[in-house]
Amino acid sequence: MINIKGLSFSYKDKKILKNLNITIEENDKVAIIGPSGCGKSTLLYCLAGIHKSVNGDINWKYKPEIGLILQEYGLFPWKTVYDNVKLGLVVGKKKKTVKEDEILITLKQFDLLEHKDKYPSQLSGGQKQRVAIARTMILKPGLLLMDEPFSSLDAITREQLQNDLLNLYNTHSMTSVLVTHNIEEAVFMANKIWVMNTKGNIISTLNNQYFGDPEFRQKLDFYKVCLKIRSILEGNSERIYQEI
Repeated sequence: MINIKGLSFSYKDKKILKNLNITIEENDKVAIIGPSGCGKSTLLYCLAGIHKSVNGDINWKYKPEIGLILQEYGLFPWKTVYDNVKLGLVVGKKKKTVKEDEILITLKQFDLLEHKDKYPSQLSGGQKQRVAIARTMILKPGLLLMDEPFSSLDAITREQLQNDLLNLYNTHSMTSVLVTHNIEEAVFMANKIWVMNTKGNIISTLNNQYFGDPEFRQKLDFYKVCLKIRSILEGNSERIYQEI
């Protein structure tokens, strides 16, 4: 879907991304992981078209509908759950008229139907993130971009939403790019994992053959892949098991 050649980006004379050459295939589920300040979110925003002044080429096979989910939910506090989800269609100008049934189906899909008349202040963190995801998914994006969407949630809620997103992957044809600091999240949520260093380079690309298994977290292979990524991040390649 996307072929990136020689991508570099600087901010206030500081080079954040350096000559990246990467490819995202259609239906890839990519996770970008690395230390704080390495350029993960910058790369995501380059893909979203938010950062315009980039060097290099981002070549699209075709330009899909793009959905963006952020860490801080981005909900309007004066609007109900129903209206926040509806806003995805209105702002995205997907349709001139929005059918109520379409919104109600989406709310039901994300277990939000009974909360449709509540305001964000009346919701838990997990429910707020469900609203943010529902607002994006009602657009039926071909490319889903996520910037640490679950980082502020507790471990159990985070895993529940990860499972929900995995179910979405199985029911909707889409390509996704996830930025995360969490090794376990990257391994569970992606078939392709890019590891970045502090200099804005992708130092390793791992193809995760186990992606898509909802029981993956309970298997030994899960921890082996996590160990491999941790070893790369720590620069201790000698700790990586040969069988991985």
